Amino acid sequence: MLHKPMSPVLAVAALAVALAGCTEPIDLRGNDPDKIAMETIKPGVTDKASVTKLLGSPSSVATFDSNTWYYISQKTQEIAFFKPSLRDEKVVSIAFDEKGVVQRVAYLGMKQHEEVVPNPDATPAPGREFTILEQLIGNFGRFAAPQAGSQEGEGPNPTTGNR
Repeated sequence: MLHKPMSPVLAVAALAVALAGCTEPIDLRGNDPDKIAMETIKPGVTDKASVTKLLGSPSSVATFDSNTWYYISQKTQEIAFFKPSLRDEKVVSIAFDEKGVVQRVAYLGMKQHEEVVPNPDATPAPGREFTILEQLIGNFGRFAAPQAGSQEGEGPNPTTGNR
């Protein structure tokens, strides 16, 4: 019985399927509003209830202004055990007036992305820093020696409280 060689089309399809399994998945997190839904939001016309129906609840509301809503999404890709890398980030900011009607819609993306690095000196921790030597011998002499007449490890009876 002779074996026929695999057709080139079948070989290419098998290779494509094998390589597709090698790609790392991209995770979408947050709320990435639909383009068609975003086109229906009109400043001066659309209200908060309509925005909620179209886009759902916002990812975040501005801390000092409850009339500014943010819809935030990120696409990350994780390769093996490395830290996930940011592939895309979108922020849709919707500002409402005091009547709850859309005043402004703004789009922010990767070009506006900025890493925030906390200042370690901004909020000092209470207490003092210990040197390595103080850390190593810090407990020296803090524990009392066993009292005369008692055995080491002997403590009160947990049921009666007596020795």
